[in-house]
Parts: sequence; C-alpha cells; structure tokens
Amino acid sequence: MEKVKEILQNYSSEGRENLIPILQDIQDNNGWLSEGSIIEVGNHLNLPVSKIYGVATFYNQFSFQPKGKYHVQVCRGTACHVLGSASVLKELESTLKIKPDQTSKDGLFSLEIVACIGACGLAPVISINGEFHAKITSDSIKQIIDNYKQQQNN
Repeated sequence: MEKVKEILQNYSSEGRENLIPILQDIQDNNGWLSEGSIIEVGNHLNLPVSKIYGVATFYNQFSFQPKGKYHVQVCRGTACHVLGSASVLKELESTLKIKPDQTSKDGLFSLEIVACIGACGLAPVISINGEFHAKITSDSIKQIIDNYKQQQNN
C-alpha cells in the first residue's frame, strides 16, 4: 500500500481527470488493482469506490487479480479461431489447470483470452509475456509450457 500512496502523491486530489492515469500507474507498478488500492484512490480523489470500479471494469487493460510470472494470452481472432484456437485454449486450460482470467496456484501462469493479437499470419498464436508462439497445436502446448517451467527451475 505504500507504493500506492507514493503514486497518489504525484496527482492532485481534485477532479476525476486523473483517475485513469492513477489506475494505470498502480497497475503498471503492482500488476493489478487490489481492493485496497481502489479504496485508497477513492479516498484520494474523494470518489465512491463504485465509480472507480465502474471506470476500471470498462477498460480491458485493468486487472483485479495478480497475473502469473508468465502471462499467457490466447488469440481468438478470426484467423486463429478458424485454425483451431478453441482447441489450443482447451489444452492450455487442461495443462495449466486454470480458466481464463485466473492465475495458477503456484503463481507461475495466468491465462487471458484476447480478441486479436494482430499476428494473423502466425495463426493460431499465443503470447507469453509478449513472446509470440506461432502455429500452435494442442501437442505443442505442453512443450511450450514445460520450457517456461524449466526456465523457472534454472
């Protein structure tokens, strides 16, 4: 909570025009928006918590749960869908034992569905911490995830 208070010191407590930049700074620093951080923002800007949640839930960039060390994004755009991203997602759920918008119990992996990654020529594609993995199959998922687990152990 100390870091949230430091961030808030950089912003005037007047008006709600600073709300999104404050939330972005907190998300960038913490990786997510905790209930406590939302309450602090509300106190600082003299806004009801419900208003802050309303704004934060409107934008996809904000998360209310901590992300894993390895954040997996599954593209569900048209090209990826046609080429099998539904089975890729199903395999990821099975391998990681989590559903979209969840983080594994060990904190290593989180899973997110995105509308389009913008790499249609690589379909189906996933991104892990910004690193693209192209032409994914259900079989290649286990190897990719195992590689990230091995990185963790080294």
